[in-house]
Amino acid sequence: MSELQQDLNPRGAYTDLSALLRCRFAAQDLKLFAHQPARSLLSGGDRTRFRGRGMDFEEVRLYQPGDDIRSIDWRVTARTQVAHTKIFREERERPVFMLVDQRSSLFFGSHRCFKSVLAAHIATLLSWAALANGDRLGALVFGDYDQRDVRPRRSKHAVLELMHQLQDYNHRLKSPIAPDPATNQRSNELHKILADARRIAKPGCALFIISDFHDMSAACEQQLFELARHTDVTLIHIYDPLERQLISNAPLTISNGRERLQLAANEKTFQQAYKLQFDQHLNELTQVCKRLRIPLLSYATDDDIQDGLRKAFGRKK
Repeated sequence: MSELQQDLNPRGAYTDLSALLRCRFAAQDLKLFAHQPARSLLSGGDRTRFRGRGMDFEEVRLYQPGDDIRSIDWRVTARTQVAHTKIFREERERPVFMLVDQRSSLFFGSHRCFKSVLAAHIATLLSWAALANGDRLGALVFGDYDQRDVRPRRSKHAVLELMHQLQDYNHRLKSPIAPDPATNQRSNELHKILADARRIAKPGCALFIISDFHDMSAACEQQLFELARHTDVTLIHIYDPLERQLISNAPLTISNGRERLQLAANEKTFQQAYKLQFDQHLNELTQVCKRLRIPLLSYATDDDIQDGLRKAFGRKK
């Protein structure tokens, strides 16, 4: 790994604005494509993988089997007594939206950086890539109790605004202990955020949801189903290696600041149960994505995020 690549990987407990700015150089190798091809059978000057038939009228030609009957030009058809259809140039533009989790559960990390920092870096990298592709960028950043929208624009100011919002929410985090939804009605549960995402994610856009998905539920799956009907949804799962496997030769003591509890981490059965809990959560998330046909990417805080995103979104040569 080059010295530049090492420098671009996220580090620390809090985001650094200068590090997020440097993500622009790493994003040059990324190319964001919609995961589903356009469903329309009409073809313009260039085929596209984006959804929809486009808005720019190109020409009228004879109707061919398989053409969308909604595009039939009835005036020309009535005049010539032969069915004709309108041809549209398919749109190249695809709005891109980032849904970025900055809640307390992400304020944790044992390798290189916290999960919240990794989520911010991934969102920034994908945002710079979207801007380089000429797409409009919008976002929704949410913490434990509130959220902030970034209005979609095809401008570096949209990325800069997102970075500032990520910085703001990230530096508010003080503890990995999330608020109890039962005691606070204003708490941002994931299913509420996904429901609100339907307000900003317009049909045909690409929606990237970046979170640890610790509160994934049936209500979340229903909201994802509704989102996936009209948008290209990609889930990006963030985790720390210590959440996946706990390896220790001695008992561990944990505390919430008021009470202490000793874990028999040196016992094999405890380690197996600990790992099983994480694997079950990831498997449930994977099964939801399979049922909804939604792509799922999973990254740990010690992963080379540049290489990981390049494998998923690297430009084809």
